[in-house]
Amino acid sequence: MELKVSSLAERPEMHDQVVDMATTWPEFLLNDLVGDAHYGRIATELPEFVLFAEDEHGEVVAHAYSVPFALDEEDRRELPARGWDQTLVWAFADRRRGTSPDTVSAVSIVVAPHVQGAGLSGRMLSAMRDNARAHGFGEVVAPVRPSAKHLEPRTPIAEYAFRRRADGLPYDPWLRVHVRAGATIEAVAPASMTVAASLEEWRGWTGLPFDTEGPVEVPGALVPVHCEPGRGYAVYVEPNVWVRHTL
Repeated sequence: MELKVSSLAERPEMHDQVVDMATTWPEFLLNDLVGDAHYGRIATELPEFVLFAEDEHGEVVAHAYSVPFALDEEDRRELPARGWDQTLVWAFADRRRGTSPDTVSAVSIVVAPHVQGAGLSGRMLSAMRDNARAHGFGEVVAPVRPSAKHLEPRTPIAEYAFRRRADGLPYDPWLRVHVRAGATIEAVAPASMTVAASLEEWRGWTGLPFDTEGPVEVPGALVPVHCEPGRGYAVYVEPNVWVRHTL
């Protein structure tokens, strides 16, 4: 497939097509409050860190979001346990305060449903790395959402993240793409995203009854959702896996 990769800074007229591109994210995942508050800001406030790919017909078929932030700060330095959420908070807090960034974090790489399986995610990861390098950064970190972990929601993330195949590469396909691109697996982010909502909301998102106390396995979730019917809410805390790309 012929692809043309651009940034929204270069092609601002493509903003709507990029942000409106179809995805396969589970609906509940779109209700992380930190993401809801900050994710949409990336395309408007940091367009140079939003890349998109067009096919030969000019259709947007993939995009890659990243954010620059300061990791080498006194109260930071370690990749955070709160992964994706914390990175977004740090990035926009740094922007507000005028703090100079020293690191780029991947936020998402999304491929349109009808072209998945064609290797576009790896190509967008390569483009993200090149873009960070072009902006003067020496590394990209990523709170990776392992693509096959949802098939094993009861497996501890620390066990899953470091599982290897016979050839030494990660068991998980998306982690494998990162490692093949030169990344190292650094750590687990045990509370990378959090979705806390009423039982009515969870029922609407999933079609499940959410009427039993304890863990509920939800399609697309990396770990079970904890349900509290007596209190009227359920909470999902998603683990991710930190990887580091030295450029």
